[in-house]
Amino acid sequence: MNAVQSGDRVRIHYTARFADGSVFASSRESGPLDFVAGGSEVIEGVSLAVVGMQVGNRKVVDVPPELAFGPHDDELEQRVALAELPEPVQVGDQLDVRSGERTLRVWVREVVDGQAVFDGNHPLAGQHLIYEIELVSFASGG
Repeated sequence: MNAVQSGDRVRIHYTARFADGSVFASSRESGPLDFVAGGSEVIEGVSLAVVGMQVGNRKVVDVPPELAFGPHDDELEQRVALAELPEPVQVGDQLDVRSGERTLRVWVREVVDGQAVFDGNHPLAGQHLIYEIELVSFASGG
């Protein structure tokens, strides 16, 4: 039986959990996830984990922040007075903000004491994640 190699197109079912075991995403309702093994379409920890798997194999993968959504960078956080914002914001809102020549996608992490905390980190940055993976199928990339 053949095993997945880097460059193969794979389809997996997955359940993604935080380190405390709580589920934050799963393909069981939406259908299998399709991506290139060893590529950059999904987080590196999952992309690399499928290499060597065979159809029907299951595995649990412990994914550190460096192989997931990166470490949390405090420099990507900024406090802004609510009075300076053109419209009201709520925790979880995503906004595009200008920083010099660049436009950055940020999310509102908290609203406290008349200020909003904008965070340019991915919401899962700094998180240690656990993925349960089942290889559904794959096709050779070469």
